[in-house]
Amino acid sequence: MLTLIAFIVTIGILVTIHEYGHFQAARWCDVRVLRFSVGFGKPLWKKTFGKDNTEFVLAAIPFGGFVKMLDERELKAESESSPEVAQINYSESELHHAFNRQNVWKRIAIVSAGPAANLLLAIVLYWGLFMWGVTGIRPIIGAVAENSPAAQASLKAGEIIQKIAGKPVQSWQDARWILLEQSLENKTVEIEAINNNNELFQHTLSFEGANHDADIDILKKIGLEMVKPNIPAVIGEILPDSAAEKAGFMVNDKILQVDGVGISDWEQVVNVIKDNPNKKLLFEIEREQKVLRIAATPEAVKDGNQTIGRMGAAVKLDKKELDKLLIESSYSSFSSLQKALVKTWDTSLFSLKMLVKMVTGDVSLKSIGGPVTIATFAGESATLGIKTFLGFLALLSISIGVLNLLPIPVLDGGHLMYYMAEILKGSPVSEQTMLIGQKIGFVLLGLLMTIAIFNDFNRLISG
Repeated sequence: MLTLIAFIVTIGILVTIHEYGHFQAARWCDVRVLRFSVGFGKPLWKKTFGKDNTEFVLAAIPFGGFVKMLDERELKAESESSPEVAQINYSESELHHAFNRQNVWKRIAIVSAGPAANLLLAIVLYWGLFMWGVTGIRPIIGAVAENSPAAQASLKAGEIIQKIAGKPVQSWQDARWILLEQSLENKTVEIEAINNNNELFQHTLSFEGANHDADIDILKKIGLEMVKPNIPAVIGEILPDSAAEKAGFMVNDKILQVDGVGISDWEQVVNVIKDNPNKKLLFEIEREQKVLRIAATPEAVKDGNQTIGRMGAAVKLDKKELDKLLIESSYSSFSSLQKALVKTWDTSLFSLKMLVKMVTGDVSLKSIGGPVTIATFAGESATLGIKTFLGFLALLSISIGVLNLLPIPVLDGGHLMYYMAEILKGSPVSEQTMLIGQKIGFVLLGLLMTIAIFNDFNRLISG
């Protein structure tokens, strides 16, 4: 339910902002707006108001929206297909408000305003997040996979990353982003790190073999893991009607052994439970300085394409241990705005580079996600808190803005392509050319949606 609500909220906000950009630019350019619709299909709610008597509509299918403006070409098409519709015959005095009668610069402004609104939303969201404060994980290396690119670069557990490609690194989020950017542009990257003795090391990391596909976790591909806090195996919460509650576990129980195997931390408990669904396990625990034995059977649950065990017990977190790994960064209003502008610009460029590399075959088409992927990430980000959700919203808003600027007919970028041609040739592109372009655009968009939906179902099936 949370995933569904988060998805609807995400799409609703992004579509409304995008269409409002078109709407407001049209108003500024004195173009009459007939309808502002969020969603497609059967209207669930509609109301007419404003100086142009604009009809505002909330429709049943939330995957998009549109702004319908007064346009003589549409009036002509409607009159030819349905003569009774010709009664909407606008007088010549009103037709100067038609979109098609505006000069090319006004039309460019109106069409560009949708993607621009999405990018502006991202800037505002990042601006607020940077002022609010961004929590990150210190870039301390926890483990290095054997024979990985990281191992070959002599990176070692315990080292703290200082710079990547000459750029300062404050958190693992910074490290992941810079590495991802560099992997698209370069074959190697320089990493500067220090150890516990403050000795400085220069590492040359190769991206050979770290090709991008559906899994773009660059840290995993190069063999790096974040350091994990040493969390004692003490229960902090028990879910109602869970296997843990039925077995008799209590908050503050410390797990000492499972089936005779000594337990050193909470992660070890989680792994044992996950690996033993529907199998009775004997737990040795410490409760109020007494050692007790409790038998419990982890409940079997589906996790993608595999079955794992789950007890319904959560760990008791040691805030001091976590604070050693976390870093909180907040900035002044002006600095936050600067960082928001840079973040939006860098993310937009990265999105374009990824799209280009998909076309050239350097990046797998498996990276494309559809509605299910968006809904999944919306739900996961919502469970992690408002800051994470707003960050996801900003990232997706940039993606929509960049996608709409692509020179594909039927998208905003396709219309802008026609207007650029109009400026160059001194006259509008012929209706026949636009019709052919529209057909090509629908085919390309249909192909893109087919790949996205196929990837969604493939991820669901494969886990």
